[in-house]
Amino acid sequence: MPSDKPRRFTFLLLDRFTMMPFTAAIEPLRLANRASGQTLYSWRLVAVAGDHATCSNGTRVALDGTLDAEPVPDRGDVVIVCGGTDIARAATRPVLNWLRKQARGGATMGAVCTGAWVLAEAGLLDGRKATIHWENHDGFAEAFPQVDLYRSVFVNDGNRMTAAGGTSSIDLMLHLIADAHGEALATEVADQMLHTAIRTDQDRQRLSIPTRIGVRHPRLAAVIARIEGNLEDPISPAQLAQDAGMSTRQLERLFRRYLNRSPKRYYMETRLARARNLLMQTDMSIIEVALASGFSSPSHFSKCYRALYGSTPYRERGTGTVSHA
Repeated sequence: MPSDKPRRFTFLLLDRFTMMPFTAAIEPLRLANRASGQTLYSWRLVAVAGDHATCSNGTRVALDGTLDAEPVPDRGDVVIVCGGTDIARAATRPVLNWLRKQARGGATMGAVCTGAWVLAEAGLLDGRKATIHWENHDGFAEAFPQVDLYRSVFVNDGNRMTAAGGTSSIDLMLHLIADAHGEALATEVADQMLHTAIRTDQDRQRLSIPTRIGVRHPRLAAVIARIEGNLEDPISPAQLAQDAGMSTRQLERLFRRYLNRSPKRYYMETRLARARNLLMQTDMSIIEVALASGFSSPSHFSKCYRALYGSTPYRERGTGTVSHA
């Protein structure tokens, strides 16, 4: 229902937050005000301390306040956590306590990009539906099994809302604008942003497998889908071929023709990519990461990892530098 009072958004900018999801969230609000000729939305930018926040590309954003100076929210206010790189380190006690206080005060709690990790760390997503950037999905699922995690571009679960990153913030905000002020206004805002395909909470984050690999071959796509869905318990090439209705030799030729590698090699690279994400994004032990990626032997895992990435899992864990959209 429209209200005479603007709906207030507070954006919590964590250190090294990602700029695109943040700007993609705030611009639809500005354009909704402009298109409607009314102040439907207002917003504030806050951080833990200081007079500016620094995003992952080095840009500084001026703040309106800090956590210790923020008032208790009105019911109906929205708090959006803007995350980015090294998100687990941003989940400090002051941040978690402030978020819990905002939730107790009746604010709707939201997050963009990796900000969902911090909401989950605060216990504010327990038993709720949520999403996070696909690169962080596996680590999040391991760390917060109590959260009902989806791979969609955004999730709106009542007074909890999450957008996966990149331009998905636009779709979440258009959804909120349409709910509050009608589809016509949301469409006008989308047109202003040249956002020609408004996605719903049913749309998935990643491109289809044929689009990602640049090959439209149904059998190859089906095999890759099976590989991506069975990383913890790998399936043999012979079984993959049999399930796809072809011989092992045919499967081998298919992978070499289109991907320039064997099925076994492709499977190994996919498992190791998952392991790398878990190393960077969770506190799981090396052996736990190995097992979650289909390796029963830590030494074999370390050998394969070093062959692909030029560093051991132990050294990689020390760098902790995986970027996010």
